Amino acid sequence: MENQTYFYFMLFERLGHMRYALFSLGFVLYCVIIFLNTLIILAVCLERTMHQPMYVLISCLSINSLYGTAAFFPRVLTDLLSNTNIISYDACLLQSFVIFSYTANEFAILMLMAFDRFVAISKPLEYHNIITLRVLTALIFIHCTFPMFGLSISVLLTSRLKICDNKLWKVYCYNHEIVKLSCANGLINNIWGIFILILTGVVPFILILYSYLRILIICHRSSSKFKSKAFQTCIPHIVILLNFSVAIVSEMTLSRFENLEMPLGLSVLISLEFIVVPPILNPLVYALNFTDIRKKIISLMKASRKMCCCVV
Repeated sequence: MENQTYFYFMLFERLGHMRYALFSLGFVLYCVIIFLNTLIILAVCLERTMHQPMYVLISCLSINSLYGTAAFFPRVLTDLLSNTNIISYDACLLQSFVIFSYTANEFAILMLMAFDRFVAISKPLEYHNIITLRVLTALIFIHCTFPMFGLSISVLLTSRLKICDNKLWKVYCYNHEIVKLSCANGLINNIWGIFILILTGVVPFILILYSYLRILIICHRSSSKFKSKAFQTCIPHIVILLNFSVAIVSEMTLSRFENLEMPLGLSVLISLEFIVVPPILNPLVYALNFTDIRKKIISLMKASRKMCCCVV
């Protein structure tokens, strides 16, 4: 059978008139994601006192959220209003690459956050000499670029496969699902996929756990005031990490184990959690827990309100 030119998102066919309600919900969510994450980025960029590693990494999370959701929301919103629900083979591979490079970048940034907090707590006097903006920029570049190289190889390996079916039972393109539609043996793709998973997911997660474990040991030996200050800066990162990790594990479980008995609507919601919830949760958590960010956001909103009043 010849390689398919298009893939069909089969789940949209069952929505009926519900697609219009889902479109409205999705559109509102996407606007909220853009608004919240743009506020975080502007707050960090415009406030010189926040040109510090921790705040730079928080803004990187927001940039990554905008990057990942840009590959998902415009496409799914278009599909909700369309009667065809097809995507070209090349566009499907591109969407798969962007969404999962977003995932790899998220783990990389969370790993750098954990390392930043570990150095700040374990070596407070040497922190500014160890974690400089130049060093941080290099670390961000390395840890976000290298996984993209590995994911590019995954996409290239998939693009060489002969596809025998074109029905995707998801609302976005997922590399593993494309491989399952091929006629050829996808062993090499699966082996490389596991390697990339370990490299971009398992290794960063282990390093994050190690960093926070060391922080807990240091806090256990320190004063209650020191513990309180350390937990105040670490807890938001841990909340973000746990939410994202649970979402990724849930999505991988649903994709790898097809025999799981679960209502279709629930499985779709769980599979979308990693691309929908973190981009909303991240800016909310940091805005609520970091006074500097919250104050700058409030000042930005007041300034924009004054500008609107002047225009009117």
